[in-house]
Amino acid sequence: MENLEMTAIKAKTKTNASVKARRTASGQQWVTGIILALGGFLVSIPFIWMILSAFKPEMEVMQIPPTFLPHEFTLENFTNLFENMNFTVYLRNTIIVVLCSFAGLFLNAMAGYAFAKYQFKGREKLFYLVLATMMIPGQVTMIPVYLILNQLHLTNTMAGIVLPGLVGAFSIFLFRQFMSTIPDELLEAARLDGASEFRVFIQIILPISKPILAVQGILTFIAGWNSFLWPLIIANDEKLYTLSVGLSLLKGQYGGNFALQMAGSTFMVVPIVIIFMLFQKHIIEGYTISGMK
Repeated sequence: MENLEMTAIKAKTKTNASVKARRTASGQQWVTGIILALGGFLVSIPFIWMILSAFKPEMEVMQIPPTFLPHEFTLENFTNLFENMNFTVYLRNTIIVVLCSFAGLFLNAMAGYAFAKYQFKGREKLFYLVLATMMIPGQVTMIPVYLILNQLHLTNTMAGIVLPGLVGAFSIFLFRQFMSTIPDELLEAARLDGASEFRVFIQIILPISKPILAVQGILTFIAGWNSFLWPLIIANDEKLYTLSVGLSLLKGQYGGNFALQMAGSTFMVVPIVIIFMLFQKHIIEGYTISGMK
């Protein structure tokens, strides 16, 4: 009888401890969530103020004390960007760069597939050489790449802007890491059924690789949308500038018009923020995949 009572007491004690531990963990989660939410709000204040200021007249932006919400809502700043500042041209060029970068994903996927599933002499050494290029800052290779493109008469052309960014070591690395997890038996079965290597890649490898394609597509969009330094170097004609370069020109030519600068910055930043908010899970997953074997 005493043993049963002792057992009941111990069970009740464990239950109480378990409930107390859950309540403590729940309380800690709430505190952590509140702190993170407050920190996120504080970090977001400059971006929110920038977006709201883009819809204010210049006089209101310069007003002291400053206003948070626009007293007089206007789209004049965005109208000036596209009618007087050539932002339509910059947007077109940026979209071209992004679309061509998406086409480069196919090349990166093919290279990653070759490193993952084909056995050829020097495969590992060549792959390590590709990885070694990730250690070289892009600023170091800009002059040699510029000289090569100059010899090919591709400077000050859209092709010269797009070509150096079509293939990247990091993209090849991610595709290789993901595709190495695909079972070889699946590919052998397709080959036994008479499928060509290209058909295996198109109809089997790419559909299975949708997660990494989504990740790379998002990262490619962000990189293409933010392209600044290389278009600034390779292009002498303003008709070839991207949005980032146009925004820097806006800061130089209209340094005193803060409302116009806020509108340009808003138009540049908001798409990236939206993409990150919608696909942050895939973006984080991309860096997680890079650690897979």
